Amino acid sequence: MPSVLALVALALPSLAHAQAYQCRAPNVSTVPQISPDNRPRSVPTTGYTMALSWSPEFCRTREGSRCHAVQCSGDSGSFGLVVHGLWPQGARSWPQWCPSTARVTPRIARENLCMMPSTRLIARQWAKHGSCMTKRPETYFAVTRVLWESYRIPDYDRISREDGLTAGRIRQAFADANPGWSAAQIGVKLNERGWLEELRLCYGPRFRPTRCDDRRYGAGDNASAKIWRGL
Repeated sequence: MPSVLALVALALPSLAHAQAYQCRAPNVSTVPQISPDNRPRSVPTTGYTMALSWSPEFCRTREGSRCHAVQCSGDSGSFGLVVHGLWPQGARSWPQWCPSTARVTPRIARENLCMMPSTRLIARQWAKHGSCMTKRPETYFAVTRVLWESYRIPDYDRISREDGLTAGRIRQAFADANPGWSAAQIGVKLNERGWLEELRLCYGPRFRPTRCDDRRYGAGDNASAKIWRGL
């Protein structure tokens, strides 16, 4: 059975470049310790989800938060879409909190801060999700980074100004920018006020795009949507 990283390499014959608004990764001296908030769950992996968070909406009420300073203060740059996490999926539930003694080091955290701009988030994603995919956090984040760097991110700032914006337009814009993806393989999560929170990209077990189930697909194509630009 090929390794997770080898499967990703096979699935991506050529790489594009993910967006980078601006990012200056600060030095990292410590990484938070993460405690599980639920029981471990070991189920067979049937696919994966890449969750991409729309940073301006996340930071809308967190600009003064010390624990979100890297992402939201502006001191380390500004962000559009960032990685929330790469999640293994099961047929009816998902693996989580798999036993592991491996920990995210300050070096690993700093290497990934421009992709996932929070040391706590980095540590949590490894402990909750990555531990169920690989034995080492380095491998989990290498896989995540290869996928992240393969995406071309649409100009959602411009799209946010369109009249009659819908969830379908948001997902179709990503599909149009990324050959090999279709709108049915892209989930859109809106908050209760209709603002874009996340894209959820659905993969099969060999890291090839696959149709999202209803839970991951999220808002219907005709749902009215808004994109906060951080202004």
